[in-house]
Amino acid sequence: MSKTITVQGFSVALLNKNRADYISLTDIANAKEGEARAADVIKNWIRNRGTLEFIGTWEQMYNPDFKVVEFDHFKMNAGLPSFVLSPGHWIEKTNAVGMIVKAGRYGGTYAHKDIAFEFCSAISPVFKLFLIKEFQRLKEEENNRLNLGWNLQRTLSKINYRIHTDAIQEYLIPAELPKSKINCVYASEADLLNMALFGMTAKEWRDKNPEVQGNIRDYATIEQLVVLSNLESINAMLVHQGLIPSERLMQLNNMAIIQLKSLVAIGKIQRRLVLQGG
Repeated sequence: MSKTITVQGFSVALLNKNRADYISLTDIANAKEGEARAADVIKNWIRNRGTLEFIGTWEQMYNPDFKVVEFDHFKMNAGLPSFVLSPGHWIEKTNAVGMIVKAGRYGGTYAHKDIAFEFCSAISPVFKLFLIKEFQRLKEEENNRLNLGWNLQRTLSKINYRIHTDAIQEYLIPAELPKSKINCVYASEADLLNMALFGMTAKEWRDKNPEVQGNIRDYATIEQLVVLSNLESINAMLVHQGLIPSERLMQLNNMAIIQLKSLVAIGKIQRRLVLQGG
């Protein structure tokens, strides 16, 4: 999957392969030398003896399938006027994994972040600093999203402890919809789910809450949102089965009632165990 970051006004593409980050050398070269010279800049850099020693050592550290004999051959010829080398040739001959040559959209030469930063040092140390800054910012954003997901899972694991009174039960569990509601045609799948879970459409909720900002789902409990997520998956399956909206609504409403009743029942049992020290 490709992503991009903006470094000093230039877009630099990123790839993730085998849980490792690769940065576009082509975009870095484009930013500093222009698109017409990008390929030549990369070729001149990779044929340098210092570069070969760096990327060859990296491969020996992280790539058990790296062909060391081929690497030694390249290293012996480095510096000769007749010696030429491209990333594709390097990958083909040595079975290197630290670089990728990609065609199509987001195409170009990519390198593992360790190698990409080394490339950046060779052509523009200043650009490297800004690249590292933007790359770290992206990683922090990704980590924050992962932490948010972990916190959500932790919160969900505690749901059953919070569902324990009849009042909450009455508030959470939707009523079984009458036939008049089931037979209505709703404008969107979102409102079909809203009816199944909340017993009203988004517009009906807004009409009842004119002074409140947001929409009906903004004020749902975590328990309702969990069930809503399940209903979305179930609805997709029912659509594939060819069920008409009224039939799907009836099944979704029944499923919402069953799932929330189960949450309440389990929550009461767990609360009783907690109170008893079990």
